[in-house]
Amino acid sequence: MSWFSILIITGNQSFSRKQFVVFARKMSGLEEARRIKRERELQVVKKDRKGPPLRRGKVSPRLPVPDDILKPPYVGSDILPEMGTEYQIHDSEGIAKMRAAGELAARVLNFAGTLVRPSVTTNEIDKAVHQMIIDAGAYPSPLGYGGFPKSVCTSVNECMCHGIPDSRQLQNGDIINIDVTVYLNGYHGDTSKTFFCGDVSDAIKNLVKVTEECLEKGIAVCKDGTPFKKIGKRISEHAEKYGYGVVERFVGHGVGTVFHCEPYIYHHRNDEGGCMVEGQTFTIEPILSMGSTDCITWPDNWTTVTTDGSPAAQFEHTILITRTGAEILTTC
Repeated sequence: MSWFSILIITGNQSFSRKQFVVFARKMSGLEEARRIKRERELQVVKKDRKGPPLRRGKVSPRLPVPDDILKPPYVGSDILPEMGTEYQIHDSEGIAKMRAAGELAARVLNFAGTLVRPSVTTNEIDKAVHQMIIDAGAYPSPLGYGGFPKSVCTSVNECMCHGIPDSRQLQNGDIINIDVTVYLNGYHGDTSKTFFCGDVSDAIKNLVKVTEECLEKGIAVCKDGTPFKKIGKRISEHAEKYGYGVVERFVGHGVGTVFHCEPYIYHHRNDEGGCMVEGQTFTIEPILSMGSTDCITWPDNWTTVTTDGSPAAQFEHTILITRTGAEILTTC
């Protein structure tokens, strides 16, 4: 069912058929104009790109974690854990621990962003992040999760998410999403941000700006009793204003004592049920693409890139649902 078919069923029933046809044609023309504009921007981005498409570099061995640091239960197994089915709803003690984990994750992410510059490798970023996390007495949650070999995810240019740090040097004009999760005192704090490396084109800067705005707008609808599906509706509305696609394959998730659990937070329009509950924690982490939202996962089973090589951007926060709104936990 197309968007227009849904609108005529659920929208203002006072529209006459003639009025609706005119409205639909007007909206169709706007969408077509946005699509053409985005395709032109994408061609400019591809033409100006100096480097080749993203290729995997050399991945160094996992870094050690001191024995006295508390580790998540999945450490030691390369089997991907099943998605937890219980919502993460916390008492006052749990909320305090979630705030501490979120604040540490935010500080680590901010530090990682200062390392982004041409010629730096993503492996160097991973090493520095790893050291900062263990120095704080925490465990880098991605390390060993389902066999993931590194302590942070670094997703460059057309990589949507789950990029594995390696020997590739960042290039002037790249964008990189750094996804940090820490496990502190038995609780996970999960956050990510897309950073600019050197001089980035205006078209890509706009993609990144709109993606961050989508996260902010998704958070803004959250409070006790709100249906989860409102998040995807609000994000989609904003992305579509600028002609960007919202990636459907990857979702936000409950997080707390468990790294990944229900509810699934869809960033696109959806009719999934369920409502937010005071004291609940979960992530919102939209990915927007300048071109195709379809993706390919590399043989490493993690790195996922756009099928057409178009740039993608992502932002993420862990939030706590309150009676009147949402508290962003991953801030410092």
